[in-house]
Amino acid sequence: MADISISKARTIIRKAIATGREMEFKPLSVVVLDAGGHVKAFEREDGAAPGRFAIAHGKAYGSVMLGMAGKAQMARAEAQAYFMAAINGVYGGQVVPVPGGVLLRDKKGAVIGAVGVTGDTSDNDVIAALAGIEAAGLTGEA
Repeated sequence: MADISISKARTIIRKAIATGREMEFKPLSVVVLDAGGHVKAFEREDGAAPGRFAIAHGKAYGSVMLGMAGKAQMARAEAQAYFMAAINGVYGGQVVPVPGGVLLRDKKGAVIGAVGVTGDTSDNDVIAALAGIEAAGLTGEA
């Protein structure tokens, strides 16, 4: 199974937070998961609410475990609420099906993990995540 390096995970986090600062977003929390859904790295910016880890993790976890980014999960939840409720039951309530969960793909297109960003609007969370992913030389699917 392909994996994301700690170096690239740290790059994603640094750039996502820097982008948030540049664009005057609210304080962000950013998690990077590997292809198995395990935490590779996490940072909660000063001023971010303490519960943000669970939200960032849930966004990324749903993305990697379902192979579908946050925007697609939200569309599915809107169209089939019972399906996403069942998924959340399967995964112990750990899935947060909203934008801000971004799949990570390597240059060959293989899923190597996911990024979860929370703290501002979901659309701004995606902007920060994609900036971090691009800085790491990877492809993001929002």
